[in-house]
Amino acid sequence: MSFAQLGLMPRLLQAVSTQGYTIPTPIQVQAIPAILEGRDVMGGAQTGTGKTAAFALPILQNLSQKGHSKSRRPRCLVLAPTRELAAQVGEFVETYGKNLTLRSTVVFGGVGINPQIDKLKRGVDILVATPGRLLDHAGQGTVDLADVEILVLDEADRMLDMGFIHDIKRVLKLLPAKRQNLLFSATYSDEIKQLADKLLNNPAMIEVARRNTAAEKVDQVVHPVGLKEKRVLLAQLIKAGDWSQALVFTRTKHGANRLTAYLETNGIGAAAIHGNKSQSARTKALADFKAGRLKILVATDIAARGLDIDKLPHVVNFDLPNVAEDYVHRIGRTGRAGSSGIAISLVSADEQKLLRPIERLLGKAIPVEIIEGFAQNQADKDEETFVDFRRSSSGRGQKAGGFAKPRSGGAPRRGNAMANRTTPNRTSASR
Repeated sequence: MSFAQLGLMPRLLQAVSTQGYTIPTPIQVQAIPAILEGRDVMGGAQTGTGKTAAFALPILQNLSQKGHSKSRRPRCLVLAPTRELAAQVGEFVETYGKNLTLRSTVVFGGVGINPQIDKLKRGVDILVATPGRLLDHAGQGTVDLADVEILVLDEADRMLDMGFIHDIKRVLKLLPAKRQNLLFSATYSDEIKQLADKLLNNPAMIEVARRNTAAEKVDQVVHPVGLKEKRVLLAQLIKAGDWSQALVFTRTKHGANRLTAYLETNGIGAAAIHGNKSQSARTKALADFKAGRLKILVATDIAARGLDIDKLPHVVNFDLPNVAEDYVHRIGRTGRAGSSGIAISLVSADEQKLLRPIERLLGKAIPVEIIEGFAQNQADKDEETFVDFRRSSSGRGQKAGGFAKPRSGGAPRRGNAMANRTTPNRTSASR
């Protein structure tokens, strides 16, 4: 199927073609016709499936066909959980709407509000916003949402995780009762279902991936390693594998800063993005990373959603996340839109308790590869802990909670999906 068969107008088809896309993704095939018809949509899709295009393209078409509003007030509101995601949605709308006469702008916190006020005064058709800054504008009377015809809640599960439910409810009170509602979420919790029940009217239910699953084209691997040796191993993996690009997740802001400094000291170009960084610093770091001027971007979970980086080859969990679902969102930064990718988790003994719920969520065990010189010493010191990686979870009388000790020899097992990577000498832990 082609984009033309979905009913998109020639000017949008031209913009899509210019960006090099010819075949729509499954969520685009299902969502675009439903949104063009004016239906509410409940969309469930893992990251990297083309979700933004699935709602932005039909919205651009519907608003364009209706012409400009005389009031110059927003007719479409897109709510996003983070500044980065809001900025990327805004960039997408601008890129694919370049052949149209619609106006759009993005508002989020962390930057001056006055330039945003000026743009809103000039009039916009599509407004992309984070909840907090949008309510700031509403409180100051610099935005009027009375003409909103279409509401999009993007990454709704993330917004709820971040505590935005009360802000969302406040925003809903500012909107007209009659409107088209589009809700997109990577995971379906009870809270998401409750919100959807209240918000959506006879929605088209679209789910293109099994719930709470990792991207299908992402090869995943666990490297057992002592806590203090993680950064040494990471630097060795990057250099030995001649990595071109990697997004590395840490649990804390200070951890991100320390790791970035270590990588820089070892001649590896890196930058950190997290909540303590100014918006300008975050924007520059992300732009440098996308442009290939930076090899490594170190991030906290603020970057786990919405980062759209073409053909990102590696994602590294330097620290495992506390919430299993965040693992799915993190590794979804690679393996996007049909490309393959590798997700590596550096797991110390005290993090094994975090690995088990991740594997339960995935419905499978993640392959373990022990790299010689990193896990061996710790295994020798604590043989009981590292005796067989998942004994209790197998239900066969084995004991969970330990990594397998390395086998003799330095080659990976044949057939291992990770065996073709250029990395330091390793052995593979038997499952």
